[in-house]
Amino acid sequence: MPEIRVSPRERLVLTAIIELYIATGEPVASQAVARYFANKDGLSSATLRNVMSTLGESGLLDQPHTSAGRVPTPAAFRYYVEQITRADAPSSRIGVASGSSTDSSPLSEQRRGQIEDSFTGIATSAEYLERTSHVLALISSGLGVALASSTASQVLEHIHFSRLSQGRVLAVLVTQAGAVFDRLLTLDHELSSVDLETAARYLNENFRGWPIERIRVEVARRMDAERAACHQMLASIDELCRKGALAPAETAPAIYVDGMANLIAAELDRERLRQMLLALEAKQRLIDLLSAYVDGRQQEVRVVVGLDEASPAMQDLVLIGAPARLGGGNLGAVAVIAPTRIQYQEMIHAVRYIAGLSHRLLDPPAQ
Repeated sequence: MPEIRVSPRERLVLTAIIELYIATGEPVASQAVARYFANKDGLSSATLRNVMSTLGESGLLDQPHTSAGRVPTPAAFRYYVEQITRADAPSSRIGVASGSSTDSSPLSEQRRGQIEDSFTGIATSAEYLERTSHVLALISSGLGVALASSTASQVLEHIHFSRLSQGRVLAVLVTQAGAVFDRLLTLDHELSSVDLETAARYLNENFRGWPIERIRVEVARRMDAERAACHQMLASIDELCRKGALAPAETAPAIYVDGMANLIAAELDRERLRQMLLALEAKQRLIDLLSAYVDGRQQEVRVVVGLDEASPAMQDLVLIGAPARLGGGNLGAVAVIAPTRIQYQEMIHAVRYIAGLSHRLLDPPAQ
């Protein structure tokens, strides 16, 4: 969409209207804006009415009824997000979505403490993602969503090797999500039952709780680094890995959703609520939504105002999401989906903070 151009005075008034609307949920009248700017020279009631009229003509304000105040449009919220993120992300642009990396308004000590306490005892990626959806729903009064990447749920719990015949080995892999995978491996070099037991013990003792993809990389790294007595053991493990013992399985990504009741309480129009719930209850649509807007290769928070491209019923919702990473890999995406009347700065920081917890909670120490 074309860039929105407003004067400094219009920007000041628009920001005030948006923040008043976020705080009250009611259309904002010129009298309320005048009280907001009670001590500002050059912003008389007449001036404010003229500015609000201009903002309305620009598509940034709506007037629900002739005698009512004004409400910000999705375009206004996009512009607002661009302004609050511009200081630390000067290259960001808001069209349908906005990237954000601002830290100008960090979370309060109380909020950080609340988040930290909520994640006490978390030990697996599945627990982290499930808890994330709950915490984001709680602090946003919206929908908390956490999507595992296609391989994020594949974290090693246990592996066992059984020798079937010459050059043929059965690998049984159990993930911390409870999935069990059987792989029949055809090896280039014969491994004894003792070799297989040693390999399984080494993997289970050293890599339990590691993402499977990262284990394969680490075993190869240690192979290059080790030239001592354990080289032969690592060589056996490396071959088992290369033959598919730790190959990622094709599984549907897990998605965790919490806080649907928050959206029900916030929406008064019953038919629009029905349509919105139908759109959000389709989990594949939520998976597609997060996959489309939250890029696991990036570190930034993404803000998407107006989700009508996903569904017309979601036009008055905003998505604030970020990738969660672990050990250099993509763990998944965490996000808030809420009405556009959300405390943007706080939620941007909260989403970023929680996404960053994945490293501290789950990243195993270097060996």
